Amino acid sequence: MAYEVTATRRRPQHFEDLVGQEFVAETLKNSIKSGQIAHAYLFAGPRGCGKTSTARILAKALNCQSTGTPNDEPCGQCDSCRAITNSSSLDVIEIDGASNTSVNDVRQIKDEVMFPPNSARYKIYIIDEVHMLSTSAFNALLKTIEEPPPYVIFIFATTELQKVPATIKSRCQQFNFRLVPVEKVKNLLADACREMNIQSDAEALYWIAKESGGSIRDSYTLFDQVAAFSDGYITYEKIRDKFGLLGVDRLNSLFGFCAAGKTEEALNELDGFLESGISIEQLISNSCEYIRSLLLIKNG
Repeated sequence: MAYEVTATRRRPQHFEDLVGQEFVAETLKNSIKSGQIAHAYLFAGPRGCGKTSTARILAKALNCQSTGTPNDEPCGQCDSCRAITNSSSLDVIEIDGASNTSVNDVRQIKDEVMFPPNSARYKIYIIDEVHMLSTSAFNALLKTIEEPPPYVIFIFATTELQKVPATIKSRCQQFNFRLVPVEKVKNLLADACREMNIQSDAEALYWIAKESGGSIRDSYTLFDQVAAFSDGYITYEKIRDKFGLLGVDRLNSLFGFCAAGKTEEALNELDGFLESGISIEQLISNSCEYIRSLLLIKNG
């Protein structure tokens, strides 16, 4: 079997799997239970936090064949759920907004929506990076989004909400996705380690989660890279030198010299950081965070 990256292998398949987006998941589940299903959704938020995964889960919930109506807990086993998981469903069309920007691409969608779904309950269009559409393409979509056929649902995803016209926003139910807290990302990485029979130090997983900046996909990508050279045991020492991490111990040393007025030692320490491959941008960012933490500790 071909190797599958962790981000793809551990992609959420149910609303309960959406870590850090509990409000979004609960709202969508309640709307499905009550039958209040909108004809257009807009998912906005940073990269790698679950927008496209949520769109696919919503598509599975609306088209799940295990019940006669949309199911807030898709079975994942019926033909429709499996087809959506494998990206082979004829009735769930995923479109990359970045490469389908013209008004002609939108006209094609307008022509297609006139035909009912082949076998599913709804024909669902998932348009990723929708902010990349041209102004004329957005204008061509307006009427279709406002009054689509009853069997058509649009799900838009974007990382730059400010670029989506207000006329589009006003026609969609909007959900804002958030960056995932470091502790939750760390727990996901620990689960991935257990799944792959890899040993790991808690501090190492914390730094991987921290470097990902709250993006689950970024954390899994970094995790795969670390796992490749860690020989079955991920430690902080191994990743520190590979990724140019500073860490609290190194910053303690640097700022200890600064506080003591030892200019030569501080400059030598700084020079050692830069020679080891730590970028100046990383050094500045980590130093600012370190000093901010000291100020918070000093003020209780």
